[in-house]
Amino acid sequence: MRIPVVILFVVLFAVFACSEHTKEAISKTVNWESREAKTETGQLLFQGSSYLSVYSEIYDMSDETKHLLTATVSLRNTSLTDSLFISKADYYNTKGNLIRSYVETPIYLVPMETVEIVINRRDTLGGSGANFIFDWATRVETTDPIFESVMIWTTGTQGISFLSKGVRLK
Repeated sequence: MRIPVVILFVVLFAVFACSEHTKEAISKTVNWESREAKTETGQLLFQGSSYLSVYSEIYDMSDETKHLLTATVSLRNTSLTDSLFISKADYYNTKGNLIRSYVETPIYLVPMETVEIVINRRDTLGGSGANFIFDWATRVETTDPIFESVMIWTTGTQGISFLSKGVRLK
């Protein structure tokens, strides 16, 4: 009689331990406040804006069957010597409506640093035509930052993944 109780305890412990780990992985985000830049981006010499497509869902066989995707959005400072300042990271849905702004005040990335935004698979607000607009600046003329999104869907032994690269608007 004691063996089933011990087995039940072990199974329950394993289930709850996995649940906590999953919660941590889902809620892990960038601490934007700790990245707040003390420099006004309007005072910086080189400024740009970039567009990045992000797919929250894609269609399969017809417009009635969809796969929900997890998207990892990478903001990459490609400079070896200068910080990158991001003053806007706005996420829009298929219809062009603003879903959320990730940057309230300008943030910085040190040389060669990358920060990520994760759009959870269950976050379907973006739809098949979601996108980001990033406004950025640097102190000196340097290489443009890279903005990329990696979308992925998996189930069992099947999966799809693809990459989208940002384009400079100005």
